[in-house]
Amino acid sequence: MKEEFLWVEKYRPQKIADTILPPQLKDVFTKIVESGKLPNMLFSGTAGLGKTTVAKALCSELDLDYIVVNGSEEGNIETLRGKIKRFASSVSLQGDFKVVILDEADYLNPQSTQPALRGFIEEFSDNCRFILTCNFKNRIIEPLHSRCSVYEFNTSKKDMIDLCQQMMIRVNTILDNEKADLQLSNQDLAELIMRYGPDWRRVINELQRFSIGGTQIDQSLSADNYAVLFKALKDKNFKTMRSWVANNVDVDTSTIFRHVYDHMNTVVVEASIPQLVLILADYQYKAAFVADNELNIVACMTEVMAGVDFL
Repeated sequence: MKEEFLWVEKYRPQKIADTILPPQLKDVFTKIVESGKLPNMLFSGTAGLGKTTVAKALCSELDLDYIVVNGSEEGNIETLRGKIKRFASSVSLQGDFKVVILDEADYLNPQSTQPALRGFIEEFSDNCRFILTCNFKNRIIEPLHSRCSVYEFNTSKKDMIDLCQQMMIRVNTILDNEKADLQLSNQDLAELIMRYGPDWRRVINELQRFSIGGTQIDQSLSADNYAVLFKALKDKNFKTMRSWVANNVDVDTSTIFRHVYDHMNTVVVEASIPQLVLILADYQYKAAFVADNELNIVACMTEVMAGVDFL
């Protein structure tokens, strides 16, 4: 077989025990494997947290036939009636039930595909289970919520310490296996993990990018770099702010919003913090739908300049 090139696929965990998840969530999935009983499930959370990995690992450990349908690419009613119905209605070669993994299910049409899926879950309950993954569970209609066990892949700051330590071990193992001579210190790796975690997929992808390019971890999102943004916002310097956004737009937008949120107590007047939180939450939600991320971030920072008082 052709060797997998992408590290994120090559080192995708095949067992729940190998996943990097908050302990309370990992315990639930471990018990599901031990029981051998798989319910219909809905996984929600931001990108890269392991939703699809967990779905595949559950099917692998329980030795179940499954297919993966991407809702953003095959989210029409024809796919449901054709591909999914044919798979769900046929008998498993293993003699057990089958599983349909609907990835990015929040892209399924809420007027046609999602209501039809509601009936499919009930019609094929004796033969098939459904696992839905989504970034925004509010885009999944309520009847699907009630037919699935809902699990939120949220990571608290308390969990992050242990999870980042686990990821440090994982990336060192990957570098050893790939014989990648990046000359990265543990401090460099820790910075990479803290910058993009808990998006573990992004961490591994960035690690592979550095290995291919032979470059070191850049400092584009260091504290000093954000200091430039905060000063521009305080001085209401639109030109500098727009330039900063243009130079950093390739970064995951949630990382930018999160950094501003994490450091707001040190740069914003206390009375303005509630307003800043509302602005950041509004534009982070919009980031999932906009065609131009740079324009969305500039619009967010412009509103911050106009409505927030800085220290």
